[in-house]
Amino acid sequence: MNANAIFEGGGMRGIGIIGALSYFEQKGYTWNKVAGTSAGALIASLISAGYSSKNLKDMIINLNFLKFLDANKLQRFPLVGKAIGFVKEKGLYSGDYLEDWVNNLLTVKKIYSFGDLKSNGKGDLKIIASDITKRRILTLPDDLPSYGIDPDSFSISKAVRMSVSIPFYFKPVELKGKDGISYIVDGGICCNFPIDIFDEDTPPTIPTFGFKFNNINLGYTASGKTDPLSFLFDIADTMKSQQDAPWTQEENIKRTVFIPTLGVDPIEFNISKEKNIALFKSGYRSARDFLQKWNFETYIQKYYANFNTN
Repeated sequence: MNANAIFEGGGMRGIGIIGALSYFEQKGYTWNKVAGTSAGALIASLISAGYSSKNLKDMIINLNFLKFLDANKLQRFPLVGKAIGFVKEKGLYSGDYLEDWVNNLLTVKKIYSFGDLKSNGKGDLKIIASDITKRRILTLPDDLPSYGIDPDSFSISKAVRMSVSIPFYFKPVELKGKDGISYIVDGGICCNFPIDIFDEDTPPTIPTFGFKFNNINLGYTASGKTDPLSFLFDIADTMKSQQDAPWTQEENIKRTVFIPTLGVDPIEFNISKEKNIALFKSGYRSARDFLQKWNFETYIQKYYANFNTN
């Protein structure tokens, strides 16, 4: 069955989504439109380019995520350089390695820009980022014309980098538009789980599934962390929890796979292979349990019956 998929941001927890996708694909699901935030945007971009969940598992399980923490030039000098680099670059790490890594994977599939997805007959892709200069959600590629930028020519790997740029951790991406420069950061600041992004005013002909992490997060400071980054991460998490209210509606809960995080931190870049595998299995089991109860026809009848009376 063909379906749409929405992936929540969750940093290093993303392997759980890949586990869930693995079960869906074993059951014959293929993906039409995909969207995501942060780590979910990374997964969405690779799925839209033609990678399967098995491909993603093979490349992620043994990956050294510490390579993503690439220092800016100034930060390569101990102590003083790191402090100066943080102030100058507005982030501890550049994000260059991550962007290049995504770009290399897309290049294998001969996909570079959003326009390439169209010309290659791939499904629709939407990536969520946050424009902190204009204080708005940035949906890529849809919102690019308002910046005077051709959406078809925009780099997908650049869009992914924007969406995963955790504030103060990775430096923001500068987007040069017709009105000047905007600083773009992690989409989770504005919308971490855009579950309704593909919804229309008519009953859908194919299902849209959400893939969301099921965890009770009391915040970094609740764990006794008092450093500035933990404080700022808690501010960001508080903001995005207010923005993500649509997913709490019953019709959205019913179409969402909730994946236990097993205590893995979103910025646990030194995650072990054992934890990676456990997260994958957690997502796989969650998808299995979900599909055992899921019925698209029942869903349509129960939650979209109002469209039939209009």
